[in-house]
Amino acid sequence: MTLVQIGPNNPLIDGRQSNRALMVRRGVQVLMNEMRHAVIAEMTLANGRRADLITLNAKGEIWIIEIKTSVEDFRTDRKWPDYRDFCDRLFFATHRDVPADIFPADCGLILSDGYGAHLLREAPEHRLAPAARKAVTLQFARLAAQRLLSAEWATGKTFEEG
Repeated sequence: MTLVQIGPNNPLIDGRQSNRALMVRRGVQVLMNEMRHAVIAEMTLANGRRADLITLNAKGEIWIIEIKTSVEDFRTDRKWPDYRDFCDRLFFATHRDVPADIFPADCGLILSDGYGAHLLREAPEHRLAPAARKAVTLQFARLAAQRLLSAEWATGKTFEEG
């Protein structure tokens, strides 16, 4: 029996996000679910960058959604162009207190209130190369399966309990 717990109780929360970022994330997750996208939060890409949200739709199209909660958050983050090599479409997601005009026109834009979200601007498509698509899709699948297993184990139930 383990005496000390090193990680959080919920394997789906890593503690790096602000409450406002989690609020934006939740609304975007609702929208993506309504659009029939599978969604994973905080996926590390092959270049070492971590996508806030990455989605996979039924056609195999991959979207990355970068969450920004303030003007300063956007202006100090210069890593977002590095995500383009890992998705077909790149979006920013924010909330109503951040001016929409700060975000680049060559990216999509999503507005979230935590209960849902609205697609303000579509992102232009830049199709991934087949090898890159396969690599990202496999990484997505493996991470989703690992998180599902972690969530199952986190319940603490054993097979004896039914």
